[in-house]
Amino acid sequence: MYRQALTKVALRGTAVPVTSRAFSVTARVSSAGDTGAPPKTGGQGDAFQRREKANEDYAIKLREKEKLLELKKKLGEQQAHLKQLSDHIDELTKEQGGEHN
Repeated sequence: MYRQALTKVALRGTAVPVTSRAFSVTARVSSAGDTGAPPKTGGQGDAFQRREKANEDYAIKLREKEKLLELKKKLGEQQAHLKQLSDHIDELTKEQGGEHN
């Protein structure tokens, strides 16, 4: 609207130079999805990015916890199997009159 007023005044022949504007209007250009400096580049990011990162971290921790529980279960099963094998070997050596029985 300011530009239109200056143009009309310049067309009327008044001596108002178009180049002496009190302010300039520029549009702020940003890409779609820009929400601030991402945390990876040192910025803290906006609230959405922090919340999203927290949710991802939480999901990763849950998966790691599940994997650890599975590994503990498998470790327990393997230890029980080794105990059975050890007991079986002990029985066989006793029956055969093995080492200092």
